[in-house]
This record gives sequence, C-alpha cells and structure tokens, in this order.
Amino acid sequence: MAGIEHIFLPLVPFCGCPSDFGVPVAERADGSGTVTYSCTLDDFPGVFPGSLRHAQEGVIPATLQKCCELQKLPCCLLPQEELDIRPKVSSLLGKLVNYTNLTQGVKEHEEAENTDGSKKKSPSMGTLMGVYLPCMQNIFGVILFLRLTWMVGMAGVLQSFLIVLLCCCCVTFNHNFSDISCFTAGGSYFMISRSLGPEFGGAVGLCFYLGTTFAGAMYILGAIEILLTYIVPQAAIFHPSGAHDASSAMLNNMRVYGTVFLILMAVVVFVGVKYVNKFASLFLACVVISILSIYAGAIKSIFDPPEFPICMLGNRTLSRDQFDVCAKTVVKDNITVASKLWELFCHSTNLTTEHCDEYFLMNNVSEIAGIPGAASGILIDNLWSNYLEKGEILERAHQPSVDVAGQKNNLHLYVLSDITTSFMVLVGIFFPSVTGIMAGSNRSGDLKDAQKSIPVGTILAIVTTSLVYFSCVLLFGACIEGVVLRDKFGDAVNKNLVVGTLSWPSPWVIVIGSFFSTCGAGLQSLTGAPRLLQAIAKDNIIPFLWIFGHGKANGEPTWALLLTALIAELGILIASLDMVAPILSMFFLMCYLFVNLACAVQTLLRTPNWRPRFKYYHWALSFLGMSICLALMFISSWYYALVAMLIAGMIYKYIEYQGAEKEWGDGIRGLSLSAARYALLRLEEGPPHTKNWRPQLLVLLKLDEDLHVKYPRLLTFASQLKAGKGLTIIGSVIQGNFLETYGEAQAAEQTIKNMMEIEKVKGFCQVVVANKVREGIAHLIQSCGLGGMKHNTVVLGWPYGWRQSEDPRSWKTFIGTVRCTTAAHLALLVPKNVSFYPSNHERYNEGNIDVWWIVHDGGMLMLLPFLLKQHKVWRKCKMRIFTVAQMDDNSIQMKKDLATFLYQLRIEAEVEVVEMVRDDISAYTYERTLMMEQRSQMLRQMRLTKTEREREAQLVKDRHSVARLESLYSDEEDEGDPVPENIQMTWTKEKCDAEKRNRGSAVGSFRDLISIKPGWENLNQSNVRRMHTAVKLNEVIVNRSHDARLVLLNMPGPPKNTDGDENYMEFLEVLTEGLERVLLVRGGGREVITIYS
Repeated sequence: MAGIEHIFLPLVPFCGCPSDFGVPVAERADGSGTVTYSCTLDDFPGVFPGSLRHAQEGVIPATLQKCCELQKLPCCLLPQEELDIRPKVSSLLGKLVNYTNLTQGVKEHEEAENTDGSKKKSPSMGTLMGVYLPCMQNIFGVILFLRLTWMVGMAGVLQSFLIVLLCCCCVTFNHNFSDISCFTAGGSYFMISRSLGPEFGGAVGLCFYLGTTFAGAMYILGAIEILLTYIVPQAAIFHPSGAHDASSAMLNNMRVYGTVFLILMAVVVFVGVKYVNKFASLFLACVVISILSIYAGAIKSIFDPPEFPICMLGNRTLSRDQFDVCAKTVVKDNITVASKLWELFCHSTNLTTEHCDEYFLMNNVSEIAGIPGAASGILIDNLWSNYLEKGEILERAHQPSVDVAGQKNNLHLYVLSDITTSFMVLVGIFFPSVTGIMAGSNRSGDLKDAQKSIPVGTILAIVTTSLVYFSCVLLFGACIEGVVLRDKFGDAVNKNLVVGTLSWPSPWVIVIGSFFSTCGAGLQSLTGAPRLLQAIAKDNIIPFLWIFGHGKANGEPTWALLLTALIAELGILIASLDMVAPILSMFFLMCYLFVNLACAVQTLLRTPNWRPRFKYYHWALSFLGMSICLALMFISSWYYALVAMLIAGMIYKYIEYQGAEKEWGDGIRGLSLSAARYALLRLEEGPPHTKNWRPQLLVLLKLDEDLHVKYPRLLTFASQLKAGKGLTIIGSVIQGNFLETYGEAQAAEQTIKNMMEIEKVKGFCQVVVANKVREGIAHLIQSCGLGGMKHNTVVLGWPYGWRQSEDPRSWKTFIGTVRCTTAAHLALLVPKNVSFYPSNHERYNEGNIDVWWIVHDGGMLMLLPFLLKQHKVWRKCKMRIFTVAQMDDNSIQMKKDLATFLYQLRIEAEVEVVEMVRDDISAYTYERTLMMEQRSQMLRQMRLTKTEREREAQLVKDRHSVARLESLYSDEEDEGDPVPENIQMTWTKEKCDAEKRNRGSAVGSFRDLISIKPGWENLNQSNVRRMHTAVKLNEVIVNRSHDARLVLLNMPGPPKNTDGDENYMEFLEVLTEGLERVLLVRGGGREVITIYS
C-alpha cells in the first residue's frame, strides 16, 4: 500500500476522513504520518467485462463519494469528473478482494427460501463435492444400467470399446470449455454466447436446453421401464390382447406412467429445489453402490457364477417367463407327460405331434448358463458384433440345430430383437451416457476456486467414468453369455435386469439403485433446464421468450418450468428410450461442437481477454473435438443431425433478423476483424482488375439546420445502384470546431445511420467536422476507406437554387468537389433532380434508360445502367445508347461497330447514332450567353466591397491590368487542352483537329452577325461556342429522351481558370434543361468494363 501511495501522493493529495467505511489506513510516502480516506466506488466501468456483484454482464452506474476533510487538509485537487472515471487504487483493490461471483442458480434459490433475504454465503464447494461427484452422478445413469449390456451383445467387445472411446474422446476434448467457464457463473450457455455472439449463443443455448429437457424425458422413461418391467410388472394398466400386442401395450403404459411421473417431478421442482438437493446425496449413493455391486459380482463369478440358466431350442433363445421347466416332457408320478413348453409349441396337453411346430420337433431343448463367469472364456465369443434386424430371433452361435422353418404364430415364444441395430444406432443410444460433463460448469458460481476445480474435477470425472465404462464392457463380455447380452429386457433370464444378474449380493441392488438414480437424474434435468431457459430469456436475444424470464419472488423460473414440462411430455409420448436418446444426443453434440469451436476461435484469434489457466490446453484439441462431434452427429443419425442443424439455423437467422443488440465482445466479432484485416492486406497487393471493378461509393450528403438529411433520395439511388454489394460510405461535413460540435457530429451520424436503415443502404457512415465545408469534403475524399477498401466513385448532389442565391459558396463547393475528384482520379456521379428519382418501393414496368455517349470515359456509361437494372425498380427498363456523329462521319458503320462492341460486352441495348448538323449559331444562343455573362458580372460586383471597387477602378486604368483582365476571359482550355492519347473519343483525333481548325472560320463567318447585335460585340467567343454546343446537344437529347426514365450523360470538366466557374454552372444547366431525371457521369481515368468474363 505504501508503494502505491508513493506513486500517487505527489500527483493527488489524498483527502482524509475517519475510516467509517472500513477503508485501511495508508502511510504517507515521507513517513510523516498516516492519512485515512473513505473514497468508495460502486463500480469500475471498463475494468471488468461485467458487474462486480452479479454474474451477468452489464454496467452499474458508478458513483464516487466525495472526500471529506481531515485536519483541514484540502480536498482532492483532481476534478470530480476525473475521479468518477479514475478510482483510487485502494478502493479498486478493496473491491477486488471482496469480489464474489455467486451463481443465480439453484443454490441462490435455496438460500433465498431458507434465509428469507439474509446475507448470502460465500461459495465454498471444492473440487470433490462441487465438480467431481456431480459429474459422476450425471454421467452414470440409465444407459449404463439398461443398455450397456445390450450394446456389448450387439456390437461385440471390440466395437463397444470403439463406441465408448469415441464418445469419451468427444467429451474429453470438450472439457476445454472449462477454461472459459471459470470467468463467470452461467455454465455452457453463458460461455458460448459470450464467445460466439448472441446469434450462436441463442441458437446453441436453445439446443442445449432442448437436449437437457429431452434428457429429463429419457430418465423418466428409464425409470418407468425399470418399474414396470423389473419391479412391479403387475402395475401395468394396458395388457396385450394378443401375442403380438405386447410392445404397443408397453408403450401405452410408458406414456401413462411417464406423464404421472413427470407431473410429480415438476411439482417437486416447483415446490422447492431444496428438496431436490437434499436427495442428491441419496441418488449419488445409489449410483456408487450399484457400480460397486457390478464389480463385486464380476469378481465372485470367477469362483462361484450365479445361477441363471438359459433355455435354448436348438440355437434359438426362448423367453423364460412363459414356462418354468426347460424340457419337452416332464415326469409326474412316474408318467411322462407334456411340459408347459410342449403345450405352447404343440397346442396340446397330449404328446401328440399333429399340430406341433416343425422346428420344435426337429431340435432339442437344452439349458446353458446365462452367467458362465469370468473364467469361462466366453470373452472370445463376445468379441465380435452380432447386429440383428427388427423381429429377428436371438440365436447362439456354435449351438447345434436343424435349420427348418417354424410357425410364425409361435414367434412370441422366442426372444426377439425389438429394433434394427447397427454401429450408428448404438452410438446414438450410448452417447447420452457421457453428457453429464456440464455439471461442473453449471455450478461454477458455487465453487471456491472455479478456475482450479472445474478443469481438475471434470478431467478426473471423465477419466473415472471412462475407466468404468471400459471395464464394464470388458466384464460384461467376459462374464455374461452372448444371447443374454443381446436380450434387452431380460426375457431369457425370467424378466430380470441383465446387469442385475451379474451383481452381488442380489439383482435387487442394481434394480433399486438404478431406479432411484434415474429418478434423481430426471429431477436434476427438470431443475436445470428451466434455469437455462430463464437465462436465455433474461438476455433478451429472443424476444418471444421474454415471458419465461419471470418467475416466483425468489427467482424460481415458474413459466420456464411449465414449458419444460410440456416439451418433456413430447419425449414421454414417444415412449421409447431408444428413440429419445438419439434426439438429445444431437442437441448435446451440437452444443459440444460449438463449445470446442468457441475455444479454438478464441485461441487462434489471440483474444487479449482469453487467458486459459489450464496449461495443457491446445487449440488443436478443440478442432479435433469439434470434428469428432460433427462425425458422431451424422454417424448416429444423419436425419436427426440435419433436423438439429435446421433448428439451430432457424434460431440463428431469427436472432440475426431481429437484430441482437447485445455486445459481449464475442469471438465472432474478433474473427470478423481478423478476416477483414487479412482481406485488406490482400487488397493492398495491387489495384483491382477491370473484371472486378465496381463502383465503391462515397455519397456526400447535405444536412439542414436540424441535422436532417436534405436529399434522402441520394441514399435511395445508392442502394439501387449497389444492391448491397461492394463498399458504400455515407459522408457529411459539419462546419465548426471539433471540440465544440462533437456531440452534434454524433447526433448527425446517428441520423444518417437511421436514414440508411430506412433506405436499406448497407455501408458505413462518417461525419467530419471542419472549419470550411470544402475542406471537410476534401478530407473525406482523401481519407475515407482503409487500405484497398477505398471508394473509387463519388456521388454528389446538385446545388439547387445556385442562380437565385447571393452566396456563391454552394456552387463553388460543388465545383471544388468536382476538381478534387478529378485530381484524385475518382469517378463522379451527379444525380440532377434527385427528388424525382424513384423510391425503393416503386416499380418501372416499362420505359428506357438512355445513355448519351459523347466521349469515352472508361465504360462508366455502359456499366451504370447494367448495375441499375439489377435492382427491382429498374429491372424492366430497356437500355438505349445514343452516340453523336458529324456530317462527315459514316453513321451506319458507327452503329454497326457500337452494336458489335455491346455484343462483346454482353450488354443488351438499342443503339442509335444521332447526326448533329453544324448550323449557324442562333440568336437564342447569344441571348443565353449574354445573360450568363451579365449575371456573372453582376454577382461579382455584389460581392465586391468598397475598397475592392476602388482597387478595381485603379486596375482598369492600368494597361497591364486590362491585359490581365482580357486574359481571364480567354479560352485557356481551347489553347491548352489537347486530346489525351490514352482516352478514346467517339470523334477521332483527326476529326477533333479538323474541328479546331474550323472554329476560326466559324467565328469569322459570324462577325457580321455579332456586329449588328447591340451588346453582343463584347461577348467571349469561347463562351458562345460552348453555349452553342450545349444548346444544340440539349435540343437533341430532349427530342429523343424526353420520356426516358433516366438519362445518363457525360459530364464536362470545369475550366482550369476559376474565374469561369459561374459560366461552367450555366453550361451544365443548359445541357440538362428540360430533362426530368439526369445522371451526370464523369469517369476516373481508367477502364471499368471489359469484354472478358
């Protein structure tokens, strides 16, 4: 503490006050005394990923108490807002020491009921009681006692070893999730959702919930099977009406009793989970005693095998519960009479063979030992698989028999296979026996040291259970006869539980122990599943589940329990343990798959907050475990796997569609960042090929005084042009000082984002604060984008009302932006009359998109209509391309060449060549030019101050000033604007040169006309020629395209001399006059379309 004070005291004189709040006393650095202080903090935003008091992520408002005075020392000299965000180190350390992460689970509910709001106890469970034994209790259950012997009989010892190895390896690799679970109490769902994001978290969380719920149904069905088959068979409500109705009657009994058991267990869980916890030790003791009795019986079978004889007819196994003597005849009073077995096969009490079964007559009846013992060598016979079809009779290999057909109506006397078996089926049935691995992570909030207990306890539990399963497979194969192993319900051993026949001292030890263990496991599932659903509902990532986040006053999930019981009832109605087991296997396997994926993603991305303490962890184990999970899903049942994936996918898309607003710093976001970084580095390697070129837009928006988008149809046009592909950046500039207008910029950015969402524009938003709008736009053009992901096209709105405005900044900003894009070699799109552009809800069922191709600009005019036609608004419009020819051009050949070019580009369009006649300059042209120059002169005069006017008058008297003024109006572009060799034009270079030579003669021919027009003699002839071209071209365009849905036109560049900017705007106005929707296009100086695919 002294060291810490030594660091901070020179900077911040700590204020002191009596230690009313239990804050320790700190020594001064100089040793002059002690100062006590009581600055406390309720929360440290940004230090921890979640709350300090709850195991849920969120932010509690931080309030820092002001320091009081002690010995009239000055209070903390740092500003209060600085203290609010930078707590004292002593307060921080005090909070760290007292930090607890109690789970909001079963233990809290129990304490709430017992203490009535008293102070909660600190977590105190260790590795043994908190992780190891709960995992053991959940792993050992119904499959071990009811199906493991049957699996060994069907698959053989070797393939059973393989099944156990696959399943145990799957959960062994899955133990890596414990490295994350130690961060907070919340179990596997919490870990997956915080690692893979709300979409994956919600989907896999619901799958895990469904798996847990169906596990409860499976345990209940197992308990009912034990009850009605081995404990009290006479309790059955439905009885078979015939010999072949036994299975249907049993299924109905399972449904009725299963529903009753489910209701009783749900009531117990509803009344209070403390009763479930009190019986947990009893259930665990039943499991341990049952397993120990198996080992004891196996050891005893070496010296004294138990007496469970099997009656065989030839090599077929008979169902022993229908007769008592395994013989065809018996001797009564020295008289040989027919036995019960004879009566069953011959339908007669006499020793007549008239109606006897042929197979019964041709084969002998014999008895063999059902449990020959470990020293009998039966292991050799049980090594190999013996899969059966449904309804097939259990036969013993190497048993002498005469192979003849018997009567079908006597099949019920044999032991039959109830389902078709295979390796894949057995994997799906066995896997639920290893799904108890999550028990430790679900109790992480109750552990004293979760980071140590969960990995150690889970690994020990997996190792123990794996050894038990492997040893049980070996012992069953070595001690029990093969036909008995394949007898699922113990019909051959007089309806005894097969594993119970091996146990010592009595089969009832296994029967009673397995019954209570399955009941306990069912209660645990019905306790855990509602809380898992409640956690998902409280996260509010799936809106329609909100009701299940509520419960009783102590937090008990009442509604979630009701839904869990209803879903579990669906499993009960299936009524077959062998059909329910693969269902929950799919859900658990999917959960484990994403657990491993979460660990691998966090490790490979080197997430700073991913710091596993378990030193033997490696990401390769996670990938291996993920691969095993995926393989087991399709091995056990490919159609169940597809259904489970479909359910998870639908939940994922639903959460994504609803827009999960949770930000948990998940691994998917980190993966996206890594992928984006990799892609950007790849894009840096060189410019994109012409085949890959598409307009990456920078849309410059203008906001009004209320920060609303002035022309939202610019966004509409961008969305129609992009259709969600490529890059779209929406930029805007706010004039002012950044420090003063930062909040305004944030509000403007949010407004633009909302408008982007309305107009369905997928892209990014950037708002820049600058002293001048032109500077801000220049910054956006230069700096937007990152690396190779930069814009190549600028979309700029037209400055409406520039003629009426006395402020020239609007059109000067426009022309400055045009110059910036030209200097940056960017393409430029200027939608004029954008308010008349169609919305995304409109449809053009007919009409044309007209392209006026005056000069070649790299193919932009060809590409843009094609991209627009991909959108549903413009899809049915036809494309027309117009090009201009002079009188000495071969217009027919030009049309053929252009049609061939479009064919090679695979663009469907109608081609037209327009011939422009070189006629005289009209009076209208002169009038428009005169109005333009008079307006320009008037505007300049209005902007001049008195001093500037005097200065201009003095400059006019100077001849050099006069010469300078004349040069300002000279046609610099005509003098220094040669045709670049790398730009192709519709007119050839020779024709352009000829046109230049003709300009002088054209001017001379109109000197007489100019001389007779008062006021025209002083007009700049360059402006006259430009206006003449604009007027004539506008007449042609309006004549041909007046009814077009959209007109695309080459945009001429601004003059090099800035004094002619007003005239440039006038030329553009004249060029587009009379057209409803115009898109002015200026290329970026590179080819953007090619004939190659």
